[in-house]
Amino acid sequence: MNEVLLRSLTPSVLSVLVRRGADFAAAEDAVQDALVEALRVWPADPPRDAKGWLVTVAWRKFLDATRADAARRRREDRVEEEPVPGPAPAVDDTLQLYFLCAHPSLTPSSAVALTLRAVGGLTTRQIAEAYLVPEATMAQRISRAKRTVSGVRFDRPGDVTTVLRVLYLVFNEGYSGDVDLAAEAIRLTRQLRARVDHPEVAGLLALMLLHHARRGARTAPDGSLVPLAEQDRNRWDTKMIAEGVAILQAALARDRLGPYQAQAAIAALHADAPAAEETDWVQIVEWYDELTALTDSPVVRLNRAVAVGEADGPRAGLAALAELDAALPRHAAVAAYLHERDGDLATAARLYAEAAHKASNLAERDHLTRQAARLNARLRL
Repeated sequence: MNEVLLRSLTPSVLSVLVRRGADFAAAEDAVQDALVEALRVWPADPPRDAKGWLVTVAWRKFLDATRADAARRRREDRVEEEPVPGPAPAVDDTLQLYFLCAHPSLTPSSAVALTLRAVGGLTTRQIAEAYLVPEATMAQRISRAKRTVSGVRFDRPGDVTTVLRVLYLVFNEGYSGDVDLAAEAIRLTRQLRARVDHPEVAGLLALMLLHHARRGARTAPDGSLVPLAEQDRNRWDTKMIAEGVAILQAALARDRLGPYQAQAAIAALHADAPAAEETDWVQIVEWYDELTALTDSPVVRLNRAVAVGEADGPRAGLAALAELDAALPRHAAVAAYLHERDGDLATAARLYAEAAHKASNLAERDHLTRQAARLNARLRL
């Protein structure tokens, strides 16, 4: 009965929070937290005014989240825009929070989602996109994780693998999304490497540095996205690349290959090419084969199809792409690129437009729209 009542009250409680000034996404998260609290408390102590109880608890949850977000942003403001090489500074409490949220009572996927939401500052939508699941599914996963840890002691921190996964996703969101968290992720990974001697920790740090070194060339002055092949490589940070390569080489020498080292090796091959046409695509495909064997990830297979298209020709790339689910994010964009290289401009233009419609990132959507317009203009000539 309580669950039926909760569902009926949710829209009106959400409306109250929005009227009080909470943005809709934050209000949704706060109401969700209040519902979890109600399910825990109400069976033993039902309130007289159910709606009033939910509004009070949800508003308190919203204020707590707002304060936590402000604290996180203050930590980020203390981090320089470009992380400097060298020894990591003293470990602060942020990394410890990552370990605590990765509690052994949670599954790895739930621990990652909870940490990204509670400490990393990502929204439920951003986390869902990273995991390739609907936002409602991720919201339920985070709620279950909060409910699971609400009654446990945080005296058994989680494992390094889960913390690495969180840092990787935070960096990806900062690198390609709307929230600038890349430098903070690098800072924390440096700290983790200083306290944990593991080749995958080093591999992740190398991967981050190699990608971050290209960041300044990823956008044009007007804010538009610049594809890797068209970037001005003189704008890449060569010192950061050198540091990343050195860290990677030391990790690979230990002969304990993992996914982050394999990804870093691919990034290093891109960084090593003086020009796009000099990229060693054959070796990149080989590293993608290693990465596929380690993860069997559909995203890895999608990226591998691009590499195959560069190494063996666009039709080989399309054949590799045909083995994947067309609903996979960026599938249409990859198909458009390979069809364009194969000379099928009409199909490529249609697929670029389709990919633009599906893109969640504004810069990517604008880039894909420009690509479709460019090809359509050529077709009209």
